[in-house]
Amino acid sequence: GEVVRVDPTGPLVVSIGGGVDLAVDAAIAGVGILWLFEDWVRPHFESGALEPVLEPWWQSFPGPFLYYPGRRLVPAPLRAFIDYIKTPAGRGP
Repeated sequence: GEVVRVDPTGPLVVSIGGGVDLAVDAAIAGVGILWLFEDWVRPHFESGALEPVLEPWWQSFPGPFLYYPGRRLVPAPLRAFIDYIKTPAGRGP
């Protein structure tokens, strides 16, 4: 097939759903700044790959919170999700 090169001129918009690695890689490559949870980018700050900016304006994040009806008879998929979120792997990169 033919290789086509496109130089984008607009902003890069990435959703958290699956684009966290893309956003971090783009910031490391110098595309621009990103706004993510501090815990997710802390390793990149510590390695020197990223530099924190505007720290006085960072907001604290006490969550996440999950609201669901009752503690009895929690459906198995919801129970699995809750258990996963409580693990280190479920807390983000």
